[in-house]
Amino acid sequence: MTQFNMNAFSLEGKVALVTGGSYGIGFSLASGFAKAGAQIVFNDINQDLVNKGIEAYKEAGITAHGYVCDVTNETQVQEMIQKIEKEVGVVDILVNNAGIIKRVPMHEMSADDFRKVIDVDLNAPFIMAKACIPSMIKKGHGKIINICSMMSELGRETVSAYAAAKGGLKMLTKNIAAEYGENNIQCNGIGPGYIETVQTAPLREKQADGSRHPFDQFIISRTPAARWGIAEDLMGPAVFLASDASNFVNGHILYVDGGILAYIGKQPN
Repeated sequence: MTQFNMNAFSLEGKVALVTGGSYGIGFSLASGFAKAGAQIVFNDINQDLVNKGIEAYKEAGITAHGYVCDVTNETQVQEMIQKIEKEVGVVDILVNNAGIIKRVPMHEMSADDFRKVIDVDLNAPFIMAKACIPSMIKKGHGKIINICSMMSELGRETVSAYAAAKGGLKMLTKNIAAEYGENNIQCNGIGPGYIETVQTAPLREKQADGSRHPFDQFIISRTPAARWGIAEDLMGPAVFLASDASNFVNGHILYVDGGILAYIGKQPN
């Protein structure tokens, strides 16, 4: 009987690049990679965010390399990847985390705003993957993790552009897996559920009468786990998909959502 080696989950000696990794989910994922032994590289849109990210990693006891780069700009991306390869090493793990959302009813949304969301949430992962794949092929392995969404599967009012982009990202994930699997490159996605972050904090504030915020009530009622997710809930799945333990997992979207997508919801009283 073959013995499973727990070292398969180790990221020792690996270089992990997380886009938009200065804060939030990107920062949490990178922190998980660091605990598993990876060298952390991240980017953000301006120097101020990069500086804040470096300080946050330092406070967490993590040495991270930060770069200013607009992930929708192919020239900037190619230049950043070249610098990373020269200064840190070839990217073994790419996490396409950078993203935006514009909550606007579709009939009120401008085509320009729709294009902006598609550009950041779908075109940028294509540009980033395109820049990293050649060196992954030469090295003989690579891991690409795209941060998808429950909106890769579901629609919801006011998020037409976001849902379109994340649905497209799901299929880009599958296509990268199909096209580069024979090069020992695995491309998978993580679809977070509703996660406790600074951005979602206002949606979880208690009301004046002590009751839950209506959106908080909605999420709790739709989640079999009966709670919001926390950043740590994403770390284990991300480390798994970044490690050799997932070498035969390819083109898969792992939804870390407390069971929302499996649940039709409670019957009204």
